[in-house]
Amino acid sequence: MADRAARFAAAYALLRMAADLGDHWIQSDYQAATKGQFSRAGRLACTAHVATYTATQALVLAAGSRALGLGLKPSRVAAALALSASTHWWADRRIHLKALAEATGKGNFYTLGGPLGGNYALDQAFHHFAETIAAAVAASR
Repeated sequence: MADRAARFAAAYALLRMAADLGDHWIQSDYQAATKGQFSRAGRLACTAHVATYTATQALVLAAGSRALGLGLKPSRVAAALALSASTHWWADRRIHLKALAEATGKGNFYTLGGPLGGNYALDQAFHHFAETIAAAVAASR
C-alpha cells in the first residue's frame, strides 16, 4: 500500500494528465468556443465539456490507482472529482475567472495576448491549483 505522499503525487500526476486530455483533446471545438458565452448554450456547452473532462479524470484515476496499487478510496476519489468538476465549470464559464483576475489586480494580464494569452494562463493556473487540492483529497484516508 502506497503512503500518503506517494498517493498524492500519483493522484496529482494522473489528474493533471487527464485534465490535459480532457481540455485539449476530448473537448469539442464547439464546447471550447461556446462554453464562456453568457447564454443557455454557453452553460450547456460548459456542462457537456465538464462531464467529459470529469469522466476522463475518473477513468485515468481509476486505472492509474489500480495499476500503481494506490488503494484510493472510492469516496475520496468521488469527492476529489466533484471538487475538480465544480471548480472547472466555475473557471471555464470565464466570467467568474475574469472577475477574480480583476479583483486581484490581474485584469490587464487576463486580456493580454488574446484568448490564448493571459486568460488561458490564469485559467490553467487555477485548474492546477484546484487539481492539487483534489489530489490531496483523493490521497487522504
